[in-house]
Amino acid sequence: MKKREFRDQEYWGLPVPGFGDPRAKVLILGLAPAAHGANRTGRMFTGDSSGRWLYGALNRAGLANQPQSEARDDGMTLHGVYISATARCAPPDNKPLPEEIGNCAPFLDVEFELLKDRKLILALGAVAFEAACRLLERHGLKIPRPKPRFRHGEMYTFSGQRVLASYHPSRQNTQTGRLTEGMWEEVFSTVRELLR
Repeated sequence: MKKREFRDQEYWGLPVPGFGDPRAKVLILGLAPAAHGANRTGRMFTGDSSGRWLYGALNRAGLANQPQSEARDDGMTLHGVYISATARCAPPDNKPLPEEIGNCAPFLDVEFELLKDRKLILALGAVAFEAACRLLERHGLKIPRPKPRFRHGEMYTFSGQRVLASYHPSRQNTQTGRLTEGMWEEVFSTVRELLR
């Protein structure tokens, strides 16, 4: 169902592909396309409040050419970063079922294999962190047992692959103060340090 403010726009309404620099050193892994963001615009984190947080931070870190992304054709360019998601379609209530994540896993696998220069996975939220762990296991990397728990700001290293965990910049997290601007900037400070 369309939001009133977007009633005159045609929604993408299809699986949303990843987006970014094919020579990326950072793979940012989100949850799924937002119903009125990427599901509407056809590009990850584009046209919604989460995207404003993400692209704003990427721009301040020198990893995006502009601080906002509102449409697929807005000229956004990423430098050293590729953005993907655990699920490719907007799920009901923003909660993808395990089957949906499983059905989308092959697309994430292909992106992971193509990103040969990758040094870091930035997992946005617990679901993305779990998906990152399963992705690494599918590609032969060892994940310790018991599996480490998701903790915001924590850096994990699995068989040489670094995974940085962060709360997702959803309104649910940013408007309640669970994720503050300071916490978000610390995440991207860590990303910048790793890219030096």
